[in-house]
Amino acid sequence: MSEVQKPIIGFSCGDLNGIGIEIIIKTLADARLLEFCTPVVFGSNKTVNFYRKAFPDLNFQYQSLRELSKLNPKMINILNCWEEEVQITPGQLNEVGGSYGRQSLVAATEALKAGQIHALVTAPIHKKNIQSADFQFTGHTPYLKAAFGVPEVLMLMVADNMRVALLTEHVPLREAASFVTRESITKKLQILNSSLQKDFGIDKPKIAVLGLNPHAGDEGLIGTEEDEIIKPAIKDAKQRNIMAFGPYPADAFFARGQHERFDAVLAMYHDQGLIPFKSLALGEGVNYTAGLPAVRTSPDHGTAFDIAGQARADHSSLLAAVFKAIDILVSRGQFADMRSNPMRRMGQRLVANAVDEKIEEE
Repeated sequence: MSEVQKPIIGFSCGDLNGIGIEIIIKTLADARLLEFCTPVVFGSNKTVNFYRKAFPDLNFQYQSLRELSKLNPKMINILNCWEEEVQITPGQLNEVGGSYGRQSLVAATEALKAGQIHALVTAPIHKKNIQSADFQFTGHTPYLKAAFGVPEVLMLMVADNMRVALLTEHVPLREAASFVTRESITKKLQILNSSLQKDFGIDKPKIAVLGLNPHAGDEGLIGTEEDEIIKPAIKDAKQRNIMAFGPYPADAFFARGQHERFDAVLAMYHDQGLIPFKSLALGEGVNYTAGLPAVRTSPDHGTAFDIAGQARADHSSLLAAVFKAIDILVSRGQFADMRSNPMRRMGQRLVANAVDEKIEEE
């Protein structure tokens, strides 16, 4: 594989006091990853070195740079977004961790918009302490939507055995029902259908839509949203040649393995989709932002302050996010020469090994 054929994958470091940098180090320490991409971490070498000291046995050699034009395709690259010493306090929720995590994310996003990197893999942020006068978003997904100026995006959770999309994301449960509208369901189904075709190579995807209420409303006995909103939205989608079905009762849908009959599932609210996904994804879950002109993935977990700085964090989800970003670039046709079964098998093997190592540690 020539260097020109390798995508440049950017990494934002997440909250500096969380596990973000640790899992980046663990992921990139496997030199085999350099066969498939050129990694660039948006942060600082001083910050990376703080966490690197906990892993003296890992082969983590990098090049420090200030300009992306100086990337070395044969090495890990660290782009210094700040030069000053930063007070890192692993496991603590404070303004410093959020402020520099925000700097990393903004710099990486600007590089993604400019086409200087081909995909972005984001380490976890803390949604509260990343807030500032210029950053008032409930997570990566709404921030990226605003940064790219697109009308709508979709949070899509991806694993080898399932794909689960969310109609509503980080909103209070008592408000979630107000976002369940015929128009919003139709828009999300259009984004999901398009992404399954373009990003995952599925010509005629089949999509299951979950109900909002227990037992999908029980014919109107436990709520009318299914009959008045969700069913009409599914009908609208079918008129747009989208193969959407439902609404299905959410409580038994995953337990009975019904998700295996579909290419993706649209859940109505956050926990309705995320609880079964994280239970069944076997540590390999990836969060993908569908609907953007660029590719962004992330692990399916948070900052894990409770184990930050203890060299205990599991990096398998971040590693899966890297290979999923590469897969999507391939599906989009940007790196057609990488469409080889050996490449996919190697990625799956590396992720599986990381999961196995975590199980052995436990």
